[in-house]
Amino acid sequence: RRFDRKKKEHLYAVLLDVRQRIIATELISVGTLNQSFAHPREVFHRAIKEAAHAIIIVHNHPSGEAKPSKGDVQVTQKLIKAGNLLGIKVLDHVIISPHGYWSWMESR
Repeated sequence: RRFDRKKKEHLYAVLLDVRQRIIATELISVGTLNQSFAHPREVFHRAIKEAAHAIIIVHNHPSGEAKPSKGDVQVTQKLIKAGNLLGIKVLDHVIISPHGYWSWMESR
């Protein structure tokens, strides 16, 4: 998938098994030019059904800037907390743009 060429934000969850192999990739939402919507209910729905051990959140920034917005940081923190309650670890949140990427885990 070419995330960096999409004109709207697309948010995906990559579902992983206990050995961190990909089980599935799920499109969670298609947002606007500069915003995607990520409620924990939608993000973890299929992960629960597939008995995923962990997930990686991936979304694009069509604007070209891979740096997370305040909203991106807040959503990531909320998803990490929700994942901890569910026993499904959020391993990373990656933002992809035409000019590069940003990783939650690499930034820590």
